[in-house]
This record gives sequence, C-alpha cells and structure tokens, in this order.
Amino acid sequence: MTTSPQDLQRSPIVLLHGATSSARAWDPLLPTLSAKHRVFVPTLAGHLGGPPLAAGSGGVISRIVDVTCRQLDEAAIDTAHVVGNSLGGWVAIELARRGRARSVLALSPAGAWRSRRDLRRLLILFRGAAAFARAKRMPDLAARKRVRRVLFRLMAEHADRMTPAQAAAAFEDVAGCTVLTDILDGARENGPIAPVAGVGCRVRIAWSMNDRVLPFMRYGAPMLAAVPAAEFELLPGVGHVPMIDDPVLVANKIMAFVETAESRVNPY
Repeated sequence: MTTSPQDLQRSPIVLLHGATSSARAWDPLLPTLSAKHRVFVPTLAGHLGGPPLAAGSGGVISRIVDVTCRQLDEAAIDTAHVVGNSLGGWVAIELARRGRARSVLALSPAGAWRSRRDLRRLLILFRGAAAFARAKRMPDLAARKRVRRVLFRLMAEHADRMTPAQAAAAFEDVAGCTVLTDILDGARENGPIAPVAGVGCRVRIAWSMNDRVLPFMRYGAPMLAAVPAAEFELLPGVGHVPMIDDPVLVANKIMAFVETAESRVNPY
C-alpha cells in the first residue's frame, strides 16, 4: 500500500488492537478517522495477518513493541497519535516510553493487575475463551444475533450489533493468533507494566464501564497507579472492546482527543 504526498501532510493516527484480534477490529471507525487524518492500522506481531514473532515467552511484550516500531518505520511514521485497546493499549504506552508517540489514548489497556489472584483469573479467562472460540461450530452459531450477544459477552455489551461477517472474522483472528500462549505463559515474567514516570506526551486512559475482561477496580486502578500522569475517563455503556458496542462514540473520543493534543503541541 502506497502513501500519497497528501497523506504524509496529515497528522498520523496509529490504531492498535487487542490480543487475539487483528487490524480488522478498527474497520468501523476508519471512515470517520481517515477523513481528517492519516490512519495506520497494523496488525501486531504474532496475530493473524501480522508479522511473525519468534516463539518464546521471554520478553514477549517488548518484542511485540520492537516489531511495531519497525512497522512504523516502514510506514514512514516517526511519531503519531497512538490509540490502543487492551494489549494494544499496553503497546501504545510502551511506544510513548520509546518516544514514538505524540499522544496516547489507551482504551482499557492490559498490563496491570492488583494481585496474583487477579493475574491467575486473567490467564484462566483467556485460555478458556481461546479454546471456546476455536470450537468448529462457533462461526455457525454466531450467525444468529441473539447467540452472538451471548458468545461475545466478555468482549462487548451489545455483541448482537456485530454482523455475521464480523463475528466470523473474530473467530478467524483467534484461531490465527500464534502468540497468545507465549503472552500468557510469560505474563508473570513480562508484567505487570513497569511504572511510567514521564513520556513527554499526553496520555489518557479511558476505561469501559462494563468491561468484564478487565474490571476497573482489579485492573484499571493499578494501571493508573503505574501511569500516574495519565488523564482518566470512563466510557459509558461499552464493554472491553468498545469499538463493537459504539464505534461512533469511540471515533468521536479519538478525534476530540487528537484535536486537543494537536492544539497543545501547535498552539498557533
């Protein structure tokens, strides 16, 4: 995919998806965001359609960030407004730590937990959900709206708003994610996120009020403690992947955040 000179003139927004997902998670937002910005949507390493990642649980998050930096280099993006959901939110914060972000908007970012018990809950949850999603009959069952709402209840409050094609894509993404086992096996070694003192850019953490994967008190509060300079807000009426529940809300939040971040950098 080539980049036009006009695109290079527009401020870039980078969108980073969560674990077991892919760039397709952001599709509903692209018409709105691309109207005013250059939007780059990579698939993270080890995920379906993304670059490969060498097997091994050691330093897996850092290695994903390494590859993401190379993806930015290949796209001729030095710094960007980085938006990430779940694992993508953690990667976004790490990109800011490396000086690659003009601003960060992290939507229910993964990477923090209050206790070993909370980490263990996450590991069980992800392993169980991955095994469930890989069952052969799931895409057929998800063709029905009411069934989608039940099957994707962890991800979204209103999963019935997904189309059958989007549901099928979600199952494909899970099946094609080769890095999940390494992420889970290395969770104790690779996390929680190291405290973030200062990254030289604006950071906002926005938490889904109905997040069943990462409930705020167990996972959001310790994330705010790790990134004390971050702004904070709650997103009403949405689950862990808010792009499913309310793409208009999420797109508007991104546009407003980027606009104010740009005005702070370029006051005139």
